[in-house]
Amino acid sequence: MDSTVVNEHIDHAVEDHAHEHHGNFITNYIFSTDHKIIAKQYLITGIFWAIIGGGMSMIFRLQLGFPEATMEWLRPLLGDWITSTGKLDPEFYLALVTMHGTIMVFFVLTAGLSGTFSNYLIPLQIGARDMASGFMNMLSYWFFFVSSVVMFISIFIETGPASGGWVIYPPLSALPQAISGSGLGMTLWLVSIALFIVSTLLGGINYITTIINLRTKGMSFTKLPLTIWSFFFTATIGLLSFPVLLGAALLLIFDRSFGTSFYLSEIYIAGEALPNMGGSPILFQHLFWFLGHPEVYIVIMPAFGITSEIISTNSRKPIFGYKAMIISLLGITVLSFVVWAHHMFVSGMNPFLGSIFMLLTLIIAIPSAVKVFNYLTTLWKGNIIFTPAMLFSIGLVSFFISGGLTGLFVGNSAVDIQLHDTYFIVAHFHLVMGSAAFFGMIAGVYHWFPKMFGRMMDNKLGYIHFWLSFVGIYMVFFPMHYIGIAGFPRRYYSFTNFDAFSTFVDLNAFVSIAALITFAAQFIFLFNFFYSIYRGKKAPENPWNSNTLEWTTPRNPGHGNWPGEIPTVYRWPYDYSKPGAKEDFIPQNIPFSKTPESNLPHEVKEIEKEKAVEKA
Repeated sequence: MDSTVVNEHIDHAVEDHAHEHHGNFITNYIFSTDHKIIAKQYLITGIFWAIIGGGMSMIFRLQLGFPEATMEWLRPLLGDWITSTGKLDPEFYLALVTMHGTIMVFFVLTAGLSGTFSNYLIPLQIGARDMASGFMNMLSYWFFFVSSVVMFISIFIETGPASGGWVIYPPLSALPQAISGSGLGMTLWLVSIALFIVSTLLGGINYITTIINLRTKGMSFTKLPLTIWSFFFTATIGLLSFPVLLGAALLLIFDRSFGTSFYLSEIYIAGEALPNMGGSPILFQHLFWFLGHPEVYIVIMPAFGITSEIISTNSRKPIFGYKAMIISLLGITVLSFVVWAHHMFVSGMNPFLGSIFMLLTLIIAIPSAVKVFNYLTTLWKGNIIFTPAMLFSIGLVSFFISGGLTGLFVGNSAVDIQLHDTYFIVAHFHLVMGSAAFFGMIAGVYHWFPKMFGRMMDNKLGYIHFWLSFVGIYMVFFPMHYIGIAGFPRRYYSFTNFDAFSTFVDLNAFVSIAALITFAAQFIFLFNFFYSIYRGKKAPENPWNSNTLEWTTPRNPGHGNWPGEIPTVYRWPYDYSKPGAKEDFIPQNIPFSKTPESNLPHEVKEIEKEKAVEKA
């Protein structure tokens, strides 16, 4: 469809929506089709889930760090999940691990990160009135919300939430009679994930369509900010991979409820043989990880885009290797689909097949390394402004380097077989994916908070938040690498019965204390966030002197973003510190004719002369 026709259609929708602002709170802020309101809905929901998921990790870290201590004081919160001896119930420990992984990967770092910033920034940065379909955008959030409600309910049912690990491997997850956490809790988990996938697909279709069709005049693909490129490739990965997880979940539901044998074969429970024959649990692993590894990049790529924008802006330098960054994002997108079996090196796969996936896994490190080198080169000799957003972006680069280097170990099949079921893996993916993506999300909130809410967050609180989080995360996950190499197994409820691990009791307690401090530091951010919404200092229209189009809108843009015509784009988004320019930034909507003549390339001068002749 022609972009002009699409924009006209959205203009009419915006005019219709303008009348809604004379309506009530529900039509304006609950069932809104304004992409900015929907982004805030994603953000607040993601923050809620981050508190829940982080709180769960604190409970099982208490168990791991202090296995002999009583947890009777948690009985008012956990009820019967605290045993009569004052200990955490072992089955509930597995449920906590399962729900923590599910919540953080899907609800916080997928929906909370990508849902917030894709929705908020795509129309603003490409020069569009709104998303291609405001109604579909609204639906995507509400499917996510209903998914969240189902998952939240599953935590409180009598038999407990899903307890098969966040990867829900059969046969444990396929047999309701196996453990209490494989009953109704697992069914609700599957229903919730199915709704979540629908939400993700609706959002992804909208993002891709908007970026392709609704770019403003002059906004060619080579002038798109790297944030938009990262959201575009993230949506593409989601559209191609999430349906595979939906198929895997449906087959699991059939095995659980309709007597099929997709994943089950020759199963005995309490000495009784089940009738299932011919299935393979390895099939589920293939289907799950075909989504599971692209999901790693669905989580981290939006954070890459946010970091690119923030580092360039606060280094007051053009981003280094713009085209190389785009090619690396494309390379990651393609390669992410052909490395999934490195999660299955311990499944007994053919060694030759394992070597193929090992090679592909090591190759994907190349585009990842390109991005890191480009970040470091952009920072090199930059006139760096250390805002909280900049600090969190640099923290992301640090985590990605240290976590990525450990990935070279686990990408090697011979080494991974020894390390796979140890805390080395836990430390690796929490650094390279979890912590890095979380820092990207927080950096984005600090950077675009003035545009979202028209006020500034407190910088001093932001600095305290950063240093406690940055140091705390390294204190949590660096020791885990060490104890993992020593053979410390993951997913174990207690280590007190193993003499071989008695030397690590103090180190494990240290990790738990560091985790508690790091979690507590996040409440500084929460206070800063919600207090600043209402009491923060009013923000200027362009507080960071950025070049991208969102800063050309009013301080509190209405539905439609620009009150008049949409700005025309003339230049790329990283014209910082251009020699001879009056300011150290030149927004994308400033024509070349307003740039000092001495700075214009020869080709541009010729074009300007031709235009002047034509006008004459």
